[in-house]
Amino acid sequence: MMKYQILVDSASDLKSDYIKDEKIGFKVIPLTINVNDTEYVDNDDLNCEEMLKAMHASKKNSSACPAPQSFLQEFDNAEYTFVVTITSKLSGCYNSAVVAKQDYSKPDNVFVIDSKAVSGTEILIVDKLVELINNGLSYEEIKTEIEKYRDERSLYFILQKFDNLVNNGRMSRIAGLIASKLVIRPICVAHEGEIKMAKKIIGIKNAFSKLVQMISEKAKDFSKQTLIITHCFAENEAKQIKEDVEKKCNFKDIRILPMGGLCSYYALEKGVIICH
Repeated sequence: MMKYQILVDSASDLKSDYIKDEKIGFKVIPLTINVNDTEYVDNDDLNCEEMLKAMHASKKNSSACPAPQSFLQEFDNAEYTFVVTITSKLSGCYNSAVVAKQDYSKPDNVFVIDSKAVSGTEILIVDKLVELINNGLSYEEIKTEIEKYRDERSLYFILQKFDNLVNNGRMSRIAGLIASKLVIRPICVAHEGEIKMAKKIIGIKNAFSKLVQMISEKAKDFSKQTLIITHCFAENEAKQIKEDVEKKCNFKDIRILPMGGLCSYYALEKGVIICH
C-alpha cells in the first residue's frame, strides 16, 4: 500500500496520467455533464467540442458532482489520502468528499481540501502536495502547509459567454446581463470561493491588458510561482496572455492547458482562466 495518494475532481482540468511519481497514488474523479438524455463523463475520453455542440442545440442541460462512493472506494489504496475539490460555493464535490471521509473507517487519514477556486488553482495545490510529500513532511505538517498555500492563490477569468453560469445559479442574472453586452468584458475573480466581478472593461483586448496589469500588481517577485492558463478553444488568446505576462512578471513557469468538460461547460468557447 502506498503511504500517500491524491484525488482531485475533474474541475481541475487534469488528465489521469498527470502525476508520474511511483510513490504517490493519483486519480481524477470525474464530474458529469447532462445534455438532454445524454450523460457526458468528464474524463480523458470526453470530446469537449462534441459536448458543447450538443449543449448549444439543447434547452436542457446541467452538471453533476461525483457521488461519495466515487471517493470512498479509493481511500483504501493508500495510508493517507488528500482530496482536492472545486470550490464548495459552486459545486457539491467538496461535500460529497466530506461525506465519503465521514463514512470511511479511518476518517482521520483523509484530508479534504476545498480549493476555493477551480482549474489551475487545483493544479497548483496538487503540485504543492507532491512537493511537500517528496520533501518528507509529515501528514499533519502537510495539512497545515497546504491550507496556507491554498489561501495565497489568486484566480482570474475572462469569459465571452455567461449563459451556463447564470442559468445554473452560479452568477447573478444582473451580472450576467452586464457581461453579455458585446462591448463589456468583465474580469472576474474568485473571492472566498465565490465569483466576483472585479472590473468591467470595454473590449476584449483592453480586458486582457487590464488583467495582466492586475496580475503584475500582486507582487514584485514571482520567481517562485507558476502561472497556469486554461482555456476553452482559445489557445491564441491564452498564448497572447502568456506573452504579455512574461513582459511584466518573472514567473518561474507559465503553462497553458485546454479545459476539460466541466470548466468548458461553464466557461464556454473563448473562456480563459488564469491562476497563480
